[in-house]
Amino acid sequence: MAAYVMLDVNVQDATGYEEYRRAGSPSVSRHGGKYIVRGGKVEVLEGDWRPNRLVVIEFENFDQAKR
Repeated sequence: MAAYVMLDVNVQDATGYEEYRRAGSPSVSRHGGKYIVRGGKVEVLEGDWRPNRLVVIEFENFDQAKR
């Protein structure tokens, strides 16, 4: 069963975040993950959650996501 890692990222240092993103992308791929969502427009339909930058990564299973 697929497992998802969901992140609500608040970027305060664009340069530092770009370096982090470049380093993280190969690691996600190496561990079998694939990006489902990386930023973009977010529209909250219900509730008061206001995500900053939403990132969702899919893995084959929970154990793989933990690695």
